[in-house]
Amino acid sequence: MDLALLRTFVTVHRAGSFTRAAALLGLSQPAVTSQIRTLERQLGRPLFLRQARGVTPTTIGDELAHKAAPHLDALVEIAETGLDDDSSLRTLHLAGPPEFTAERALPALTELTGDDGQGFALRVSFGNADETLEGLAAGHHDLAITTAQPRGALLTAAPLCDEEHVLVAAPRWADEISPGRLRRKEAHTLEDLPVVEVHESLPFIARYWASVFDSRPAASGTVVVPDLRAVLACAISGAGLAVLPRYLCASALERGDVVALLDPAVPPLRTYFLVVRTGSLAMPHIARAHDWLLGAAANWS
Repeated sequence: MDLALLRTFVTVHRAGSFTRAAALLGLSQPAVTSQIRTLERQLGRPLFLRQARGVTPTTIGDELAHKAAPHLDALVEIAETGLDDDSSLRTLHLAGPPEFTAERALPALTELTGDDGQGFALRVSFGNADETLEGLAAGHHDLAITTAQPRGALLTAAPLCDEEHVLVAAPRWADEISPGRLRRKEAHTLEDLPVVEVHESLPFIARYWASVFDSRPAASGTVVVPDLRAVLACAISGAGLAVLPRYLCASALERGDVVALLDPAVPPLRTYFLVVRTGSLAMPHIARAHDWLLGAAANWS
């Protein structure tokens, strides 16, 4: 059986689409369709059911993928290892949210860059969860950090870490808020205060209020800026209250630049996932970065 046909088949099985598989393989969609039809003729059985959006594997298709994919991934690993040498660096393309990537992932990964025979060059893109996963699926990135867990067989996700959210404000606002009223779930206190957020929809405030008060905020953003580091700077300057990841505002809390307005028994959390295209961990530089980040995350608090 032609290995090229099997490679195309496994890519389609993981991508769930001839179009997406063609992009990943660098082939035209008709070429992918032709290869799958050739393989189906050789096997005498249909491998996919064509649908309005993409394809669904048949039972035979699932069985073949289960048997063939690990061996194809192993061949890729052999080929990639054979291509590595001390004369050139592989390039890792990483994507993720700007603040978390800058504050957490990059300080860890830069330890692996450099021409030491095992290092790699690093190229980084920032984006939201949807943009990041779409770029990874399309082959633009090798590794992605996202707060959304992908579905389907094309992408594989591993939990990276949990992020605690904290309601903070400059000290001068503390006297304007009664912690007792907030603990009694009088969340409407928020309506009287200016708010700093990353979007008009108040995603961080809304998530915090839903978790802590089981309600929706009735406020609007006084300052809206699409970067959590800028939100922190505005909060420190007294522009209003904000909900921020603890890792991002921990130093400001220690210095007293901002104060935590509440200390809920169960703080709101958000999970980050480390995502790769299924099978790409056969490439040594991607596998090394993936394992390194998972190890580093164990020490993040």
